[in-house]
Amino acid sequence: MAKLGFIGLGIMGMPMARHLLEAGHEVALWSVTAGKAEKLLSHGAAKICKSPAEVAQKSDVVFLCVGDTGISRETIFGEDGLAADPRAGSVIVDCSSISPSVSKQIAKELRSRGIEFLDAPVTGSKNGAESGNLTFMVGGDRAVFERVKVYCLAMGTNLYYCGANGMGLHAKLSQNMIIGNLINAFNESFVLSTKAGIEPELMLDILNNSAARSGLVAAKAPLVFSRNFATHFSVKWLEKDMQLMLDSAGELGVPTPLTALSAQMLRAAMAAGYGEEDICASIKVLEGLAQVKVSDPAHRNRAG
Repeated sequence: MAKLGFIGLGIMGMPMARHLLEAGHEVALWSVTAGKAEKLLSHGAAKICKSPAEVAQKSDVVFLCVGDTGISRETIFGEDGLAADPRAGSVIVDCSSISPSVSKQIAKELRSRGIEFLDAPVTGSKNGAESGNLTFMVGGDRAVFERVKVYCLAMGTNLYYCGANGMGLHAKLSQNMIIGNLINAFNESFVLSTKAGIEPELMLDILNNSAARSGLVAAKAPLVFSRNFATHFSVKWLEKDMQLMLDSAGELGVPTPLTALSAQMLRAAMAAGYGEEDICASIKVLEGLAQVKVSDPAHRNRAG
């Protein structure tokens, strides 16, 4: 049994922590919403802590899965943060999707304090987290990665070592860049074809048997048809990731015009009130503009 910690018990973090407990590890837990940790008490040797600092004191390896760059940095370096009084030789594994450049700075600062750090963002969304089939993309010292990968395998099935600190994040965000652009291409295509009179189910069947086939579209289209926008990956977090990629592109001098437009469309969906919904809810922006709904016949009506 290893002494692990987990901070951030949201859509992804909750099932990830549960898998560590069910694998037989002792897991110290902390969440801004205290009641979330209590839900894991029945799943194994869970220890509820009062602060990130207490988690660090009880853990040799701490996993972190929080919303954005500012939260990640505050959780690590803030008052009663993970870096306040950690165990000697401890490791922080940040599974959050944050700025690669800031993550590199965090790694450097932690190293000066004798704390190892890996950026290890994940993909697989809610379903992958719940089933334990996440994919990890890891940046940092390879020897440290080898030490902690057995714990990652309790939560995921694919582990990719991508290189030095920040490289895991560059890989993850590059993947999400494609997702952001694909979801906007899907939105435009299906709003246009539906407006023209093609049944959405027919259009999806055509796509699934063509060079334009996409796993993302195949998964999200039926949800749009049934108007099921329950959150697996929210609009606001994808918009955040797209902006992180635009920031990185600026730092590296890479033009990304399509990503800039896609980020603006996601921001428009947030402004329209869809930020907390699944990324496929972003289609409602174009549906409103075109005055048509992309749905199955049982739900079909004109948007007003």
